[in-house]
Order: sequence, then C-alpha cells, then structure tokens
Amino acid sequence: MPIYDYRCKDCNNHFDVFHKGKEMIEDILCPKCGSKNYTKLISAPSISFSNSSSEFNDSCSCDSNDCCCGSCGMN
Repeated sequence: MPIYDYRCKDCNNHFDVFHKGKEMIEDILCPKCGSKNYTKLISAPSISFSNSSSEFNDSCSCDSNDCCCGSCGMN
C-alpha cells in the first residue's frame, strides 16, 4: 500500500497519506487545517535492500573506510 506526499494549498502544510485499498481521494483532509484544497507532490521512490551481502560491493574499488558503493547504506 503506497504512501503519497501532499501539500495543502491553504496552510502550506506538507503531509503523507498511507492509502489503503478502498480509500477515496475525496476523503483526504489536511491534518493541520482540515482543508480539502491540496496538491499531490511527486516523490522519489524509496528502495532498500534487506540483504547486505557482498555481492553488491564485489565490483567496487573503494577504500574500506569510505562510504561508497552503498557499503554504509547512505548511497
């Protein structure tokens, strides 16, 4: 179930909505002011790998103290 980002056009509040299967877009209200006047924002998807094996880092030629090739989870 996706999470979408919105910005209220009345109070400029940014908020997230976790959309359930049957939720109607008309039911969304700004949690700060209760307005239905909002815009859906374009967000980058979040991708994470649960496997931290070395298969992703084998082809990387980084110093082991550097944070590159995703070895520290920040890339």
